[in-house]
Amino acid sequence: MTTTEALTQVDASARAQSGLADGLDRDLVAKIGQGDRDAFAELCTRHQLRLFYYVLRLIGDRETAEEVLQDTLIAVWNGAGKFEGRSTVNTWLVAIARRQAHNTLRRRALPQADLAELESLPTSASGPEDLALANAEREVLAAALQRLSPAHSEALVLAFVHGLSYQEMAQIVGVPEGTIKSRLSNAKRALRALLEQERSQ
Repeated sequence: MTTTEALTQVDASARAQSGLADGLDRDLVAKIGQGDRDAFAELCTRHQLRLFYYVLRLIGDRETAEEVLQDTLIAVWNGAGKFEGRSTVNTWLVAIARRQAHNTLRRRALPQADLAELESLPTSASGPEDLALANAEREVLAAALQRLSPAHSEALVLAFVHGLSYQEMAQIVGVPEGTIKSRLSNAKRALRALLEQERSQ
């Protein structure tokens, strides 16, 4: 079995589990919309670690990321009654976290990545990148992720931590699906290069 086939099987299994999880999440959000604090606590338990990791990749500062996570959870509590179900709950949560992170970056005038160059890069074929990612140790992978640009890091986290589709990622980031595919491909290529550099030292 090739790496691509293995990843496809893992992705299909993850999406099946994601469908079941989204049903539970939708029930929780409906209860939160009615003021159920226990449902809110359960939703937080289910998602806050991944949301924090995502925000940390965007912000780059742990203390600020914790503040953004709190702002995100407050926004979830206040907005649950308005959730229309047009996306998965996970996509909705990530979109809120991203909006809160960018609001914080604007307020504090922290540097943001210039995405124009990344968006114009051509898509490269995947395969070796997937293999490198699969073989990387967790610590090495985490260190390499920190050295990527915010846009590349964000693409990888959305795809592999949150398991979002190209369509969901495009919706959250606010760019066409083609740009997302290109960005993710380039992110994997950049990460692969960092991992190979680390192994050669």
